[in-house]
Amino acid sequence: MKDSLKTTSMNPENALGQLPVRLRKELLQALNKIMVNFREGRWEPSELNGGKFCEVVYSILNGHITGSFPQKSSKPPNMVDACNSLSRVPAAFPRSVRIQIPRMLIALYEVRNNRGVGHVGGEVDPNHMDATVVLYCSKWIMAELVRIFHNVDTQEATAVVEVLTERETPTIWKVNNKKRVLNTQLTMREKTLLLLYSENNRVTEKVLVSWTEHTNSGVYRRDVLIPGHRNRLWEYDKVDKSVTLSPLGIAYIESRLL
Repeated sequence: MKDSLKTTSMNPENALGQLPVRLRKELLQALNKIMVNFREGRWEPSELNGGKFCEVVYSILNGHITGSFPQKSSKPPNMVDACNSLSRVPAAFPRSVRIQIPRMLIALYEVRNNRGVGHVGGEVDPNHMDATVVLYCSKWIMAELVRIFHNVDTQEATAVVEVLTERETPTIWKVNNKKRVLNTQLTMREKTLLLLYSENNRVTEKVLVSWTEHTNSGVYRRDVLIPGHRNRLWEYDKVDKSVTLSPLGIAYIESRLL
């Protein structure tokens, strides 16, 4: 057990045990997806997954209030109205359930829906700031859910959340303006796929050779890039020597590597 949980009496595996299995799985997957994307510098996907996290949390709160949890989450017709309606439930429910978490969900959903728009010329791109808000607000909400459903203090709930979220090891490590695939057992093709997946744009052959630490660019091109292009995992442009991940490559990564 991690040091942060040495004084914790709760088993992290049971932290959300009152929820239906599928709902609990959706919640953890949404939070871990936010964290992985944040660590890999993929700010926009991190924000979008914040929307899914909001939908799962709302389903949990609504199920708690009505006394009947759904088996899986669903998106309310209007997230703002749905969250505001929670404030009108009897005061017997904790303030976090009625007001604090719902208001935070509204803010997170606003980031998800209305911050990915064009910005005027001199404005700094807010994506990193937005993703930071999404990350820490989501972890706070998660800790509140653990605290409420298990009647523990904030410190213990936060420790449990850290364990639950730290289990998702980052696939890509960004260091000194370079990227490294941490799983050294993967093939060169799989490493290339993951590196392409971590970028929102095309990547040059030169950069991929550097990131994969391949010793011979010609061999890398012959044995990895060209076969991958032939299999439609990515598009390899022989003119500018750039590589763009394809939908087939994305599907392969998400079904087999993540």
